[in-house]
Amino acid sequence: MRAGPHNDLTDVDGIAVGHHQRIGRGWLTGTTVVVAPPGTVGGVDVRGGAPGTRDTDALGPLNMVSEVDAICLSGGSAYGLDATGGVVAWLEARQRGLRIGTEPHHVVPIVPSAVVFDLGAGGDFSRRPDASFG
Repeated sequence: MRAGPHNDLTDVDGIAVGHHQRIGRGWLTGTTVVVAPPGTVGGVDVRGGAPGTRDTDALGPLNMVSEVDAICLSGGSAYGLDATGGVVAWLEARQRGLRIGTEPHHVVPIVPSAVVFDLGAGGDFSRRPDASFG
């Protein structure tokens, strides 16, 4: 397989990637979001002694969710999972998600998420991602 023109994830048609970080004044953290095109099938393998995740269990082969709208990877340990709320709100505003009703805006965006522990890395334990990062 040959690499795409940029040799990165955005070489895949329909994939969009965004990143928000804060560095300085007690901050040293960030969030990366991969927005997938409609119809993207997701899977996951969660490992580690203290994984921090959200909605990854929904991707199991026996569950009704088979497609993902985005993936959110964030710093901030368990607090950083709040960044996913921003992604979910953004997708909902665009009527992206699992349709649960008859109206186009009746959706539940599927955004599996994971976090890493970087609390206090910038010197201030309280500086961590929230929904504004998503």
